[in-house]
Parts: sequence; C-alpha cells; structure tokens
Amino acid sequence: MTFMTVLFIIAALVAGFALITGIRIVPQAKVMIVERLGRFHHVASSGLNILIPFLDSPRAFEMRTGNRFMRSNLLDLREQVMGFETVQVITHDNVNMEVGSVIYYQIVDPAKALYAVENLALAIEQLTMTNLRNIMGGLTLDQTLTSRETVNSKLRMVLDDATEKWGVKVTRVELREIEPPQAIKEAMAKQMTAERERRAEVTKAEGDKAAAILQAEGEKISRILRAEAERDAEVARAEGHKRAVVLEAEAKAEATRLVFEAVHQGRATPEVLALRYLETLQELGKGGNKVFVPYEASAALGSVGMLKELFNREGDSAQSGRPAPSAAALGAQTIARNVAQPQPVPVRRGPPALPQDE
Repeated sequence: MTFMTVLFIIAALVAGFALITGIRIVPQAKVMIVERLGRFHHVASSGLNILIPFLDSPRAFEMRTGNRFMRSNLLDLREQVMGFETVQVITHDNVNMEVGSVIYYQIVDPAKALYAVENLALAIEQLTMTNLRNIMGGLTLDQTLTSRETVNSKLRMVLDDATEKWGVKVTRVELREIEPPQAIKEAMAKQMTAERERRAEVTKAEGDKAAAILQAEGEKISRILRAEAERDAEVARAEGHKRAVVLEAEAKAEATRLVFEAVHQGRATPEVLALRYLETLQELGKGGNKVFVPYEASAALGSVGMLKELFNREGDSAQSGRPAPSAAALGAQTIARNVAQPQPVPVRRGPPALPQDE
C-alpha cells in the first residue's frame, strides 16, 4: 500500500467523521445551544442543522424529570411541570404544617436559561420553597385553609418576577396539599361538628319560630273569622226577630182592621155586640181557677147593680108571690141598656188585662 493510498483513506475517515458530527437533526419543540470555540454562537432550532467540526459543539443542559436530574444537549421549550415534596412551614399563629406545591413553567429564552443560572431546576425549587414559607408565615391557619387561590396568586407573581432574568415564565402555581398536625385535625373536626350542631339548632329554632308565628296568625285569623261569623249570626237573628215582630204586628193590625170593617160594614146592632161580648167572656172564662176582670168599669158596675137588683127582686117576689125574672134575662137587659147608653171610652195606658191564675 502506497503512502498516497493511506493518506486518502485517512482523509476519507476524517471527512466521514466530520460529516457525521457536523450534521444534527433537532426534534420539534426542542432547541440546541451551539458554542463555537467555547463561546455561545447560536441556538439551533428544530430541523436539520450543520455544525462545523472541531469548531462548533452543542452545550449540555441539565433538566429535571420527576425527582431526577438529567443532562441533555436538547432543551425542551414546552411547558414543564415541577412537583415538590412537602415542606415544613409555620403560620402566623405558630402552627406547624406541611405544604406540597406544583409549579408550571416554560423556557422562553434558552440562552438565559443556560447561562444566567447554574442549575435552573434547583434554583426554581429553592426559590419556590423559600417564598412559600414567607407567604404562609404571613397567614393564619384558617386563612391558609380557606385562601388557597390567594396563596397561589402571590407565589406565582413572586416566582415570575424572580425567574424572568433566567428566561423562564412561571405560568401557574398550585398548592397540592396542606397537612396540619394531628391535634389540629382533631380540633378542626370537633369545631366542624360543633358548628354543624349549632347550625342545626339555629335552623330548628328558626323553624319553630316560623311555625309558632304561623300558628298564632292562624289562630288570630280563626278567632276574627269566628267573631265575624257570630256577629253576622246575631245580626241575622236580630233582623229575623225584628221582621217576625213587624209581620206579627202587621198581621194583628190587619186582623183588627178587617174585624173593624166587618163590624161597620155589617152594621151590627148593640144587642148583637152585647151577645158577642158575652160569648167572648164565656170563652175567656173557660177553665178552672180563673177570674176575668172586664176592662170597662161601667160594665163592671152595671153587673154589680144588676146582681143587687136581682137579689132585691127575688126578695120582693118571694114576699108578693110573683115569679122573679131569670138571671140571664136580667143580664141581657142590663147589657142592652149599657150598650144603648154608650159610656166614654177611657184612654188605654197599659196593656189589656190578662187572665190570672188564682
């Protein structure tokens, strides 16, 4: 083998090695940091890239995957997720608790991410832990449990401002878990139970109050309606009684008027009236233990005079031997005489005499 042949083989090997090392293919959403003679030269984007052998070289970048740190020549530009283990924090009211967090970030400037900080993943982790302790230290226990969104917003703003010079954009921060001590958990459970019991008692008391108010209003309305019904019934009864009395008085007046008209239209003689008067007295005097006192005083005096005259005539007849007139004949004569000689009618000042029981 000649010298020229060996030299050609060596040149071919060197060219092949340079060709292999100088051609680089970068995947989508990733970049490569290229240095020339140890200094930053450019950022190789996705696709085919040609490097000058022995002059250009890629710079390795340390990335965190889970809990492991890996070195790679390719830098991922997609949004990254970094979860941290729980850390001990002390709240403003001196309560120890463990807090775990997760941050989402994206590299926007690969050169700054590589050259502005020695270890980007470690720097972000330590920055997150220290600022989390600071924020949680300014809040009480109740605030840390009820203000997660506030803590997330504050922590994201602090991390975003601090990592801007590293070429990193923090997009989101979330508190994964908050674990207070066991004694605090038990106290919170008791407090929650007491609060629920208090709410139940308050709800029950409000229900009893509403029921009592509704019942009282119902009784009030019922009494009002009952009183109105009784009032209407009394008014109706009074109206009915009034109507009945009026109708009865009208009936009596009509009957009196009809009798009066019948008497005047029939032109009854005094003898007929006297007989009707006697018949009426007989009807009123029926039954035992009754004494009827006539209203007309003249008629009563005439009856007494008739009886006296009757007794006198009976005595005279007994002495002379003549028969005495009967009592009925004498009564008829007396009544006819009284009717023939009308007496002045006294003004009625009271109700007519009624039959009286002995």
